[in-house]
Amino acid sequence: MPRKTEPLVRGEFLARPNRFTVAVRVQGEETVAHLPNPGRLREVLLPGITLLLRPASPGRKTGWTAVAADLGKFLVSLDSTLPNRAFPKFLASGLIPELSGFRISAREPRLGAGRADFLLVREKERAWVEVKSVTLVEEGVALFPDAPTVRGARHLGELAERVRAGDAAFVVFVVQRPDAEKFGPHAAVDPKFAQAFWGALSAGVMARAVICSFDGAELHPRKVLGPDSLVLSGPCAP
Repeated sequence: MPRKTEPLVRGEFLARPNRFTVAVRVQGEETVAHLPNPGRLREVLLPGITLLLRPASPGRKTGWTAVAADLGKFLVSLDSTLPNRAFPKFLASGLIPELSGFRISAREPRLGAGRADFLLVREKERAWVEVKSVTLVEEGVALFPDAPTVRGARHLGELAERVRAGDAAFVVFVVQRPDAEKFGPHAAVDPKFAQAFWGALSAGVMARAVICSFDGAELHPRKVLGPDSLVLSGPCAP
């Protein structure tokens, strides 16, 4: 893994041949880079936009890994795994008040037909946490998902079941760009996820959004949004 001080290389985004590869122009030459994000990213990966790249890990077929998109005023992290790696730091710092005093008991614990991201404990209390990576912001609203996700809707239903069984449950949207003031489900893209989201909230699942800036290596939380910042839109809203 490269050190934080390792300089990144700037390249021009040309195309996206598949979910995990982007074509880029680096120092006048066209090449390909690994994209660690399966989302659509259509509002971020615009023709001609500048991407920040780092040399790929040994053994990869591509020579580069796409790290961020430079939107001019700020960077958008392109690594969908970064929020899960950052969450333990958020937890330890007390960033989300409702999770103060909890510690990580298990990572990727089994939950229903799949797995949650984290199981937390505080004395006899348990809290299940699902972390969602967000890169889409429209008119100041962070929206998830940017593509339909059957798995995401299922996770929400499983979190709701844990609340009914007496545990706490959270869905934490980690927004990998700093320009969001509100958040909510993207009902226009995935109405079933939106329906599952509002159903989970009704069951007692708590939703929080951590708005972050990105420096090319790490996410830096700017603020935490709670229920007052939720956008109640779409046909599935209560």
